[in-house]
Amino acid sequence: MKNSRKILVVVDSINVEDSSGSKANVAIINNLVVAGFEVLVYHYTLRNIQLKGATCFAIPEKKWNLNYILSRTQRVLIRNLKIELSYFFESKLGFSFTFFNDTNSIFKALKKCDFHPDLVITLSKGGSFRPHYALLNLPEWHDKWMAYVHDPYPFHYYPRPYNWVEVSHQFKERFFLKVSEKAKYSAFPSQLLAEWMGSYFPNFLKTAVIIPHQNAQYEKQNLHEFIFPEYFDNTKFNLLHAGNLMKQRSPEGLIEGFKLFLEQHPQAKKESKLVLLGSAEYHTEMLKKYQIDHPEIYIFNGNVAFETVYELQKNASVNIILEAKSEISPFLPGKFPHCIEANKTILLLSPFYSETKRLLGKDYIFCSEVDDVQKIAILMEKMYQIWKHNPKDLLLNRADLVKYLSFTHLKTTIENLDLK
Repeated sequence: MKNSRKILVVVDSINVEDSSGSKANVAIINNLVVAGFEVLVYHYTLRNIQLKGATCFAIPEKKWNLNYILSRTQRVLIRNLKIELSYFFESKLGFSFTFFNDTNSIFKALKKCDFHPDLVITLSKGGSFRPHYALLNLPEWHDKWMAYVHDPYPFHYYPRPYNWVEVSHQFKERFFLKVSEKAKYSAFPSQLLAEWMGSYFPNFLKTAVIIPHQNAQYEKQNLHEFIFPEYFDNTKFNLLHAGNLMKQRSPEGLIEGFKLFLEQHPQAKKESKLVLLGSAEYHTEMLKKYQIDHPEIYIFNGNVAFETVYELQKNASVNIILEAKSEISPFLPGKFPHCIEANKTILLLSPFYSETKRLLGKDYIFCSEVDDVQKIAILMEKMYQIWKHNPKDLLLNRADLVKYLSFTHLKTTIENLDLK
């Protein structure tokens, strides 16, 4: 049944292949549609992409204006003369010429929009928050604006060991202070992130709504029967980590734990495999050494198609979520809903204070610090013994989390908002 409420979603990208952030954004949009809302999507993917049940408009890039010309000139200087001016200009202006042109393109498109929404949701990815910047210049929508904040911002507000400080950090602080003050609602994928950002921008604590990354149904693009890649034997005890390994997310403890598990249980060697899929440029040399000497470990250092990852997660024995060594991890990983849907045991390598750990609950036993090699080996041994007895006993079976990540919970959250 169609809901009477109209929702305008302004988003960076709806191309699920370009980032985990875009996957998460598309999942929210899909679930808004399934929940029965009338959804119009203005996206800056710069290509025509349509989502089932929603009306999608690809925002065109504004060209041959000053910001566009300056941004292209800067690229030419970098490419041909190796002259890098971005740090200088961003330290003076706060953002790049490309950012200003992109946000102005989004603003201009929205000014022409004749849709009359009950709610405007801005979604972004990475560190851009371009839709949020554009909405600041549209005060007529501030009383119906929900600013979704997927990660800490600016970068220097990330918890350690992340330690990026941008030359333009003071501009970005002022930008997000305005967002926290102007948006009627702020939305966060995790409770810990809402509290974390509220410690820097107190108004977020007043406006925060928790909308976790969504467990949306995914329509296969390839209608043929899925063929497992040669490195994946679904009859084995497969431990799968799918996702980018940033500099701060070292897989060394995981790999050493797997090695120790096999050393202590040599009978498991022929039927166990650790599979790491995803870009890991900061760990390339270390991963090469491990893969040379250990055929039980498969590593693909690069991007893998979402459809392949999605199927492998559903067929793995154990899915691994690996976070940085820290005192706290306020993030909800974008792949968390996929792991819940896969319904396989999750091996969580995270700090004690972690949103994923909070959701799995204090009684969930398959958790370890990312560098606790001994405990990781012990947990793998426990999971292996369960798998040997009956692989079905490794099913996660968390109906509460399935519901929490579902369109029904999202629908209730939206309907409980005080919208005019």
